[in-house]
Amino acid sequence: MRYRLTFVAGLALGYVLGTRAGRERYEQLKKSFREVAQNPAVRNTVESAAQQGRDVAGKAFHSVSEKVGDRMPDSVAERVRSLRERGQGDAEDDWGTSNT
Repeated sequence: MRYRLTFVAGLALGYVLGTRAGRERYEQLKKSFREVAQNPAVRNTVESAAQQGRDVAGKAFHSVSEKVGDRMPDSVAERVRSLRERGQGDAEDDWGTSNT
């Protein structure tokens, strides 16, 4: 209940401040965000963090699959195999890349 009240209070505060600030402030914040997002240092940091996340996820996947082994139901094992095969291609995903 406490979290729900906090959320509602934050929502109300955001609405009030947003309506007072108006469209001009919104555009100013949007422009600032774009400038930060297009900064090469920020982009490199995001890309390296995404790559580290993919590496850790891959290690975790192999560690879990070794421990779980044959105890996994066939339907789940087949789904994991299909996801793994789909992800084995040479094409990179758009996450963490500077293609935008």
